[in-house]
Amino acid sequence: MRVCDDQEMFPPEALTFLRGLERNNDRDWFQPRKEIFDTKLKAPMVDLIEAINAELMDFAPDHVTEPKRALYRIYRDTRFSNDKTPYKTHIAAIFPRKGLEKHAGASFYFHLSPKELGIASGMYMPGPDELLAVRTMLAEDAPSFRKLIKGPEKLMGKLHGDAVKRMPKGFDPESPAGDLLKMKQWLYWVELDSKVATTPKLKSEIVKRFRAAAPVVERLNSRLKPKAVDPRMLD
Repeated sequence: MRVCDDQEMFPPEALTFLRGLERNNDRDWFQPRKEIFDTKLKAPMVDLIEAINAELMDFAPDHVTEPKRALYRIYRDTRFSNDKTPYKTHIAAIFPRKGLEKHAGASFYFHLSPKELGIASGMYMPGPDELLAVRTMLAEDAPSFRKLIKGPEKLMGKLHGDAVKRMPKGFDPESPAGDLLKMKQWLYWVELDSKVATTPKLKSEIVKRFRAAAPVVERLNSRLKPKAVDPRMLD
């Protein structure tokens, strides 16, 4: 990794590559340019992940994630999709909580696409056990959670997510926490101009948003129980 404080960034060629991939999403275009992907996107991304891990040690140590696990593959899983284009047109990383499945618990995430630097925190794909645990927590202490989620709003916008129409089974239909209980995702998401990724501000723009959202991420994970993780879920 480069030893260069606050200098983790992508070269301009990274965005040029992603724009080209967006226009030419096929193996014939990608394979001759794989070295560009490896040197201008993947290598800087690994450096950035390591730099973010160093910052997470200060405010979310349970989310420090080795680059191999944090970094998403550029190759799309097309087995169950009508879209057969082979590559993602963004590069992404996730920092899940240790002991929890990669997408079931609340985590930190960011990606770089040709148009935006997307930064997210929260819970995206909880399973039934995780939903029950979070909803139980909310039913017991919604007022403090409502206060907590206001903290990141200036940097991350309002907490949001998909929701069900009816009150989940087992919860009071008249509960004042009804809007929170009906949610099945609890997320912050913000998009910055992709050009930020080519500046020395990149790491700080990501980390300050992760730091702001960390108390909410911690609260969402507070009732979750670690599970045996299928190694295939680490890819």
